[in-house]
Formats: sequence, C-alpha cells, structure tokens
Amino acid sequence: MTLMISHLFLQHYWWIIVSLLAGILVFLMFVQGGQSMIFTLPKSDIQKKMIVNAMGRKWEFTFTTLVTFGGAFFASFPLFYASSFGGAYWVWIAILFSFSIQAVAFEYRSKPGNVFGQKTFDSFLFVNGSLGPLLIGTAVATFFTGSRFSINDMNQVQWQTAWYGLEAVLNVRNVALGLAVLFLSRVNGLLYIINSIDSDELVQASRKSLVINSLIFLVFFLFFAVTLLVSKGFAADPATGTVTMEKFKYLHNFLQMPIVLLLFLAGVLAVLYGIGVSVFSKSTCGIWYTGAGSVLAVFGLFLCAGFNGTAFYPSVYDLQSSLTIQNSSSSLFTLKTMMFVSFLIPFVLAYIFYAWKAISNTSITETEMNADDHAY
Repeated sequence: MTLMISHLFLQHYWWIIVSLLAGILVFLMFVQGGQSMIFTLPKSDIQKKMIVNAMGRKWEFTFTTLVTFGGAFFASFPLFYASSFGGAYWVWIAILFSFSIQAVAFEYRSKPGNVFGQKTFDSFLFVNGSLGPLLIGTAVATFFTGSRFSINDMNQVQWQTAWYGLEAVLNVRNVALGLAVLFLSRVNGLLYIINSIDSDELVQASRKSLVINSLIFLVFFLFFAVTLLVSKGFAADPATGTVTMEKFKYLHNFLQMPIVLLLFLAGVLAVLYGIGVSVFSKSTCGIWYTGAGSVLAVFGLFLCAGFNGTAFYPSVYDLQSSLTIQNSSSSLFTLKTMMFVSFLIPFVLAYIFYAWKAISNTSITETEMNADDHAY
C-alpha cells in the first residue's frame, strides 16, 4: 500500500523541523554568550580559564546544530538558501567567519608553542561570542522586515543593493532582534556558568551581571515584539500565491494559531522564570528554564513567520519575489525521502543528551583547571 502524503503537508512538516532547529540553536548559543564575557566577568586568569573550559566542553554542540540547521534549510527550502546565501552573502560570510575562528581558538588556545599567545585566541572567542548571535538575530529579523531582492522566472536571484545583506543593520527592528539574541545568549551563558562552575566568587559575579544583561535583553526583545505585532506583514494568498501587505499580519497569525501563541508565550514566561529564580532564590537550575523557554519562543516565532499564508522571506523590492514555504521548497520526492531520514532525529537527540550528561558529570573547579593538561 502506497503511503499518500501531500506536498503541502511535507512543506509544513519541514518548516516545523527547521523552526525547532532554530530554537535549539539559539539556546545553544549560551556558548557564544559566555565567550563574550571572558574579558569582563572573570577577575583572574584561572577564572577566565574556567569559563573558557565550561564553554569549550559544549561548543561543538552549537557548531553542529548550526551546520544541521543550514543543511536542513538548504535541503527543504533550496530557493531560500539560494536567495539569502547567494544574495545576502556578506552577512553569512561574516557569521561563518566568526564560527570558524571559534573552532581555531579552542583548538590552539592552550597548545604548546602557541606563537600568537592566548590573548589572540581569546579575542577570537570574544568576536565569535559577540558577532555570531548579533548577526544571526539581525538576519532572522529580515524574515519579518524584508530584504531587497528579485527572482525571475528562471529562479535567478538579483540582490538590489551593493551591500549584499549588510544593509540589514540599517533597520532598527533588525538590530533590535540581533541585540535581543545577543543578550539572551549572554543571559543563558551566565546561567550556565552558575550551573556548571564551582567558584563562589565567579558565581556571585555572574548573578550580579545577570541582572544587567537580563534588563538589556528585555528592552530589545520587547521593542521587537511590540513593533512586530503592530506592523504590516507579508501575506501570501494560499490559492494564487500573490503577496500583499496586511496590517497587523503577525498579530493575526498568533491569534489565528492559538497553539503557536501558547508556545511563544510559554517560552517567554519560562525565560522570565529562569531569570527570576536565579536572581531571587539563588537557584543554580535557571539555565534549564531559560533554555527550554528560548527553544519554545524561537520555535513559535519561526512558525509565525512561515505558517498561515505568510511569506517567510519577503522582498520589499518586489513583493511577488517573496518566498513562502510553498514556492521555495524542494520536490515532493525529496521532502518525502528526507522525512523518513528525519525519523532518526530522536535517536540523535538521545545520543546528544547522553554525551551532554557524560561531559557535565561534575562541576568545573579551580583544582581541576590547574591539574588538567588537556584543558582549553
């Protein structure tokens, strides 16, 4: 008996997978958040070493998730990949460059005969920690604000500015989301330090810094969220594919998809609870609440961008060049084949959970850092 699965179902299925990977990636960028504070948070070299090793034990999870996210997007929605990566390439080159120097830094920071010195590689970690989340958040914001490109009948992409994606930083809403992602990663980084490092002085400094970073995150996040809900959005007619501007489009999406709204609100509340329980009760488990909240909030935001007849990669230069999950996806055969492969994902997640637990069996201590010849 042949399994009958519609193309439309698979397009929605793969947007859900991509959205979930995006949420997981934002959570795992606590590594970048921790790296962004290695020059300001620690009061001594040994404390800096403890932070670097706390993040170093998890950096490969973030890097692998970033590659998986990009690969899933490419395979399921290749026209988006061609449009964004082929047009706004300076943004993506900057993002990939920042993650490349991170890998180099962790590999060579403490190697014997390091002719560049640790400060050089520490600077690499700082650049990745600051630039990576900022640019990723700014790039994702264009899902809601639009970009300047056109696509002809042969699916050839023409970018309409000489900045090839960098013009996104001229939009206040784009930068607001970029800064919100950056400071969320710093909040999660601080909470992970509190959870994984056995140092009263460093934990105390992290709790103090948590208050400031949380407030900054909330300012930029609320600005983006409010402007998103009151702004015009890019509506795509399900029957004809025609894209038009609709007032309060993203507010309508949330209201017309209550499950998505609940996911988004649950994520926001979980982030706030994780921050609050860490500030007011001195708990060390805040990272798990903010981590789960980060995944849910980003997941809901991506679903809002792609579902309910919405162009997830809109063009403000030519509205009809805007991309939807229908006009930018792979073929039915490709999506169906990939769906069967995706059934392996739970086993991969189980292995990641096992590896995470094995790496994090004990908290990082000053004694361990002084004795470990294989520390980063």
